[in-house]
Amino acid sequence: MTADTIPPRPPIVVLCGSTRFWDALTEAALYETVAGRIVLAPGCNLKTPHPLWDDPAHADRLKRVLDDLHLRKIDLADDVLIVNPGGYIGDSTRREIAYAHSLGKPIRYTHPTPDHT
Repeated sequence: MTADTIPPRPPIVVLCGSTRFWDALTEAALYETVAGRIVLAPGCNLKTPHPLWDDPAHADRLKRVLDDLHLRKIDLADDVLIVNPGGYIGDSTRREIAYAHSLGKPIRYTHPTPDHT
């Protein structure tokens, strides 16, 4: 392949939303991938038991690390998809939306919300 024959980079989308909707996040990732986008998403669900975060103190530290990591994913993305079944947007997702807005990232929602803020 040469530079002339390499297709352009597909758009990168980051999924944001509560991991309580893990199945909806997975479904959104599927649809975004089939649409030809590179998908960045939460990598683990701290609401599901796992030996990596069994210790509550470790889980608290890990949550902070993962929250920061997700902001870096927003940095990399071309746009943001808020996965919000029933219009639900929690505090962490609100923070991510505010961060994405501060960067001028386009934001889409899977479900209508009263104010999108």
